[in-house]
Amino acid sequence: MNNPLAIALSNINNAEKVGKKTCIVTPVSKIIKQVLTILRDHKYIGDFKEIINNRGNILEINLIGNLNKTNIIRPYYPVKIKDFKKYSIRYLPAQDFGIIILTTPKGIMTLSEAKKLNVGGKLLAYCY
Repeated sequence: MNNPLAIALSNINNAEKVGKKTCIVTPVSKIIKQVLTILRDHKYIGDFKEIINNRGNILEINLIGNLNKTNIIRPYYPVKIKDFKKYSIRYLPAQDFGIIILTTPKGIMTLSEAKKLNVGGKLLAYCY
């Protein structure tokens, strides 16, 4: 298990393609929860809850059918503010269609939020 975020997004993507209403993701980390919160806020997934058990926690995610594709971006490219458009063209199919999630000194956020705050960071994932 090299990248838990990649495994979580892959599980969500596969469950969405099959047409399931819920998806189970394990292991749980703060980064995965923050990425899922961003996806929930942008209406790509439904609500999620953390189930606590003895072996480590589990996330149960409600899927609403709005997700076409989600994946991580490897390697985590460092992005300056002037390069936002280049990476947006590279990873999203059309302008203003989908989101790119990045980590910045001010936290994990989308590319559009980073533009407003005028901060750069490293690319984590994309979703449309």
